[in-house]
Amino acid sequence: MPANQSLLGKLARKLGEPPAYATGKPARESILALASQAYSSRPDGDEVTQATGFDPHIAAMFEAVVESAFIVANADHDFDDTERDAFKHVVVLGCGNRVTEAQVLALLKDLEDLLREDGIDKRVQMVARTITKPEYAREVLRVAALMAHISGGVSAVEREVLEKLHHQFGLEEGALDTALKEVESALAE
Repeated sequence: MPANQSLLGKLARKLGEPPAYATGKPARESILALASQAYSSRPDGDEVTQATGFDPHIAAMFEAVVESAFIVANADHDFDDTERDAFKHVVVLGCGNRVTEAQVLALLKDLEDLLREDGIDKRVQMVARTITKPEYAREVLRVAALMAHISGGVSAVEREVLEKLHHQFGLEEGALDTALKEVESALAE
């Protein structure tokens, strides 16, 4: 069952913010929000140049972050139209409207096709190939856990997929628990 509008708004705000446990120079936005800028500048045609502002590596990171949340949302094999609309809405708002609903819907369609062809385990491996920095991997876990709350929280099967991501990322023990605690704390505010 999808979340109410108030929760969707809170999820979108938290998706746009960096995690509380972020280290290094202070970030004003999450990895999802930052990468959305490059993704949204994707040229329509075959011509891809740096002059467009499009960076294919950062765009691939955006796709991987969204895919991680999408995989978790599909853990129960029930991603209906209502959940898809809520997911799309939260991603668009979480990115500060840098990506359009049409872009997110097209990405979701591609991700559905890939998931159907490859299965969850292979898609988890593909996300892990794209997200190679540990600090990014930790944030991907947080984003995926936040998005799991669209359907009422992190269920047991969603937790299993998060654990698969955690394992594929090769993160230290406890990184997933830290991300889940961050999400619970952020949503309790």
